[in-house]
Amino acid sequence: MSETAMRLAILGAGGLGKAAVQIVSQKRSLHLVAICDSRGYAYNPSGLDVQAIMKLEPDQSLAGIPGDGKASTDSIGEIIKLGSSEIDGVLIALPNLPNEFIPGIIERFIEAGFETAFSDALKRTSAMEQMFRLTPTLKQVKSTYITGAGASPGLLTTAAVLAAQSYMEVEAVDIWWGVGISSWEEYKATVMEDIAHLPEYNLEKAEAMSDEDVERLLDARDGKLELHNMEHADDLLLELAGVVDSRDKVRVGGIIDTSNAKKPVSTTMTLTGKTYDGKTSSHRFILGDETCMAANVIGPALGYLKRARWLKDNGLYGIYGSSQFMPMMVG
Repeated sequence: MSETAMRLAILGAGGLGKAAVQIVSQKRSLHLVAICDSRGYAYNPSGLDVQAIMKLEPDQSLAGIPGDGKASTDSIGEIIKLGSSEIDGVLIALPNLPNEFIPGIIERFIEAGFETAFSDALKRTSAMEQMFRLTPTLKQVKSTYITGAGASPGLLTTAAVLAAQSYMEVEAVDIWWGVGISSWEEYKATVMEDIAHLPEYNLEKAEAMSDEDVERLLDARDGKLELHNMEHADDLLLELAGVVDSRDKVRVGGIIDTSNAKKPVSTTMTLTGKTYDGKTSSHRFILGDETCMAANVIGPALGYLKRARWLKDNGLYGIYGSSQFMPMMVG
């Protein structure tokens, strides 16, 4: 029996947002009807023209798409006005900076009584803690939200939950990722978030940087950023799932090369624990080097959006972490 296609809205049209458009265009069970950027939005209940979106230059807005595009100083507000009768699911591909940005946007959906399913690729623990505080009001409007549904947290966090089943006690979860992009401007928001994790930076400093500041920093580091002990919400989600009894058992770091699409290192999740017979062992989950960041972030986020919709349709509302459910396959 064929399933009805989910009418999808994407918030954000940067690197991850446009990658989501490409992926969605190859999925029979998803129907892209709305997307927005900071200067406008596009909406068509019959489906948006993917080619028109992908042809836009980085400095061009969705407002310029013939017929479907409209300029707006509050494009997210325009998506909210469409209402849940027009949209079955919302994929959030917006910057994670500042911490309160995405939680504030969800509060706007809640205030409008928007009843739908959501997923995001939120990364920071402190931002996710704000998200979970929205559970009571999300339940009131009968919406279901799965947060931390990208790669890390998300795909790798879920793999850690599965790996933990072999052990009586988990001693450590180590996530080490590699990302390669041919130009930092493609994924500006992601690079800014990563800069905020450097020892000499923070959220406020990263957010205040100009493009020239970023370029100088990257030039001084040969285009690479190596990050250790990142504030990634894998720790909160694995604690929530009962995998670890202390967040300090989870360590996240990695290397991003902003001048080369090839990954500088393979992305791995290593879980170490003790078995019932007293042995110490590790499970390792390795992502294929050929899968790019967008594939490993947007693919799971869409799978979790489908799960969020399934939960909503079965009467389970509120906000949940990616560690609490498995994603569903989106065909």
